[in-house]
Amino acid sequence: MLLEHRKSKQMPKTNFQELLEAGAHFGHLKRKWNPNMEPYIFMEKNGIHIIDLQKTVVKIDEAAAAIKQIAKSGRKVLFVATKKQAKELVAEQVKEVGMPYVTERWPGGMLTNFPTIRKAVKKMISIDKMMKDTSWDNLSKREKLQITRQRAKLDKVLGSISDLTRLPAALFVVDVLKEKIAVREAKKLGIPVFAIVDTNSNPDDIDFVIPANDDASQSIRIIVGEMCDAIKAGLSERKIEKDKEDETEEAPKKKAAKAEEASEE
Repeated sequence: MLLEHRKSKQMPKTNFQELLEAGAHFGHLKRKWNPNMEPYIFMEKNGIHIIDLQKTVVKIDEAAAAIKQIAKSGRKVLFVATKKQAKELVAEQVKEVGMPYVTERWPGGMLTNFPTIRKAVKKMISIDKMMKDTSWDNLSKREKLQITRQRAKLDKVLGSISDLTRLPAALFVVDVLKEKIAVREAKKLGIPVFAIVDTNSNPDDIDFVIPANDDASQSIRIIVGEMCDAIKAGLSERKIEKDKEDETEEAPKKKAAKAEEASEE
């Protein structure tokens, strides 16, 4: 029997039972394991490592709390998930909270050579402006086709990061083995990395380790969903605080206006 479901008041926000039903506890074959994942492994069953979901729950909540603060500060979290079973669901969830994401190929040097990436994004934006300009009508069909193809190629790789005007405050990675180049670039620049880490991966380079199955789409959906909920909460708190600041700034002006009206009477 796996670990018992946490009860009542001690129950964290993340739902243990949902993770269990999603298969988040299934690791890889024992022979494929990374020994550094030992602290997160509950047991071995039929040659497969079983992840300790109690620890997964704690780690999800820790990561969510940190990501919430990043969102509240107005900074960006870049989500990276290029594997087949993750890309569409990650794009769908992350798009809703307005964060950048990479679900196609990781553009090498995206972080370490960020100015070059920004130039490519600006090129895409300039093409968009050109297509709305009257000069577009003067181009030949062949020229239009070439430019449109170039635009589509840029959009496929960079469209989801077009709003990323500066380096992200953090990376969230699904499968650290597949996205090892992204992790390496982030570590080189001192950018913290949040990641779903399976039993075949090394957690040592990850700042916020979430031990879980990184192949099951439902497992990925739940964990990324928790991060997106945290981002929503952070953005909401940021808006409330900003509105309060605006009200505080406006109060003296309103007071002065009322005093002026009273003196005129």
